[in-house]
Amino acid sequence: MNNKWFVLAMLTLIYVFNFADRQILIILQESIKEDLQLSDTQLGLLTGLGFALLYTTLGIPIAKLADQYNRKNILVFSLGFWSLMTVMSGRALSFFQLLLTRIGVSAAEAGGMPPSHSIISDYFPKEQRGTAFSIYSMGVPFGILLGFIVAGSIASEYGWRIAFYALGIPGIVLSILLYFILKEPIRGQIDGHDDNIKDATFKEAIGGLFAKKSFFYLCLGAGFTTFSSYSLNNFLPSFIQRAHGVDLITVSINLGLSIGIGGLIGALIGGRLADIKGAKNKKWYLYVPILSCVFSLFPAIIILFTGSSKIALAAIFPFAMFNAAFTGPVYAVGQTLANVKMRAFATALILLFMNGIGLALGPLSAGILSDFLEPTLGNFSLRYALTLNLLPLFLAIFFYWKSANNYEKDLEQAH
Repeated sequence: MNNKWFVLAMLTLIYVFNFADRQILIILQESIKEDLQLSDTQLGLLTGLGFALLYTTLGIPIAKLADQYNRKNILVFSLGFWSLMTVMSGRALSFFQLLLTRIGVSAAEAGGMPPSHSIISDYFPKEQRGTAFSIYSMGVPFGILLGFIVAGSIASEYGWRIAFYALGIPGIVLSILLYFILKEPIRGQIDGHDDNIKDATFKEAIGGLFAKKSFFYLCLGAGFTTFSSYSLNNFLPSFIQRAHGVDLITVSINLGLSIGIGGLIGALIGGRLADIKGAKNKKWYLYVPILSCVFSLFPAIIILFTGSSKIALAAIFPFAMFNAAFTGPVYAVGQTLANVKMRAFATALILLFMNGIGLALGPLSAGILSDFLEPTLGNFSLRYALTLNLLPLFLAIFFYWKSANNYEKDLEQAH
């Protein structure tokens, strides 16, 4: 089927499983920590660096393959393999075994987003890409809903291992179905470019994209945004349980609904706002991420410092909403600046910064800081570690502003 909205829905569904399979470890980490006797540093490794290592490095070569070969095949194979590794995570008996399975998940998930972004750009014109990528980015809050509520409920009833099986097996089935349903589109069909345009080498692709200052600053802004957001999001279940004594099922349902629904609304509003305001001023595709960073700071501080569990849980909704608004515009800018044979590669470079700076270092640094501060601060150590990790949002704001100042000039030279 080639209807663009159906294709977008299927790609978003894949992204739901992509994100759910990485979120399941986050919501279950307190149970896993107790069962496998793990430290906060080890949790930070599992949810951060251990995942981001191959996810970040393999994203580049896989994206290069996606710019040259069949994107659909790469995508559905990746879905099947990361789902299998999710099932295997439920069989881990030690930190090392769990780390290996999570590395397997991350390696396969590297083949998810770059091909999807490239396919979306071949169905939607640049004037609709902010909205299209925001809809696609709704896979994140939907994935959190699935990972937190479903996995949390199953784990509370049957244990954390069964929760991994419950999320992994459907992904394997979906990969088989989508192999026969999805079709590979013609590259550049929307932009009037020839699919037979010369392939760029690694050096040409990197040089061509980073020659555009707006793209380079965009990557830095996205990296520092995710440093703060991954730090807070990945430790949020543990923080709520430790700081307020809330049980797992209550945490999973409240976080799942708040982050899921708030993220859905924020992602959609961010993309639509960028498309509407960007029709007159292209800089709005970068102004929206700036607003996202500014307005997400306030509820984050409330979450970390209120003495009320009800207020903390309530503040998660606006945090998730504002925090999700940056995604669609960021990906839309990256795709619009890249030519048709560099689109998957452009996404991979953005993800290199988002995951190399954000996912790899954010949760890990929060875990290390928490362990370091624990002898003096006790149960408050995680609170102050997460607070310090909000500071890079100010760097993100600066780099988005720099990107906005160069965007229109670079846009004229694109393609």
